[in-house]
Amino acid sequence: MAGADRRIPDSVAFVHLSGALTLGALEPLRATHAIGSFHPLQSFPEPRPPASLRGIVVAVDATSPLLLRRLNALARALGARPKQVGDAERVMYHAAAVFASNYVDVLLGEGLQLLRAAGWSEREARTGLLALTEGTLASVRKQGVVAALTGPVRRGDVNTVERHLAALSGPVADLYRMLGLIALEIAKEAGIEPAAAGRMHRALTEKTAATRRRRRI
Repeated sequence: MAGADRRIPDSVAFVHLSGALTLGALEPLRATHAIGSFHPLQSFPEPRPPASLRGIVVAVDATSPLLLRRLNALARALGARPKQVGDAERVMYHAAAVFASNYVDVLLGEGLQLLRAAGWSEREARTGLLALTEGTLASVRKQGVVAALTGPVRRGDVNTVERHLAALSGPVADLYRMLGLIALEIAKEAGIEPAAAGRMHRALTEKTAATRRRRRI
């Protein structure tokens, strides 16, 4: 690469499209060229038309103000909104993207499996859960995460949570407990009564605590 770099004019900039990598991925070029990153905050399981970039955020960064301005302008020309994400924030930025994209897909997959086990067809399960998910996203868009939280944890409905846990097993039950505890923190922010929060916390952790005690014995 070093030999090839000497034949490239210094005015040429190099930009990567990774959401996870810092500018260090282009470090060998930094001495002679401006380097940057341009990451559309969007999923691409298959090719998408340019219109799919309208309204999204594009994470940009660069070693020179001129390249940063050009990347900002490119994002705006695509109908997107540029947001500078430096090397120090890159890991947290990409982890957030994984939660909001990849793990939403994973959770829907778990929901589909549960409905399939209950006798639903793939199409019925997907149609039903997607409508539910889209409604949740609409609520989050309108009200924010805290106000949009619904369900048994938000209501302090311990009986329903205990029935769910009795019906689940293995990693799925563990995942339910983990997400339930995170939901409980949001429910506290939303105003669930402290006594109800305490009962819910016990319901979500008692079996786990008992299992740990048995392992120590």
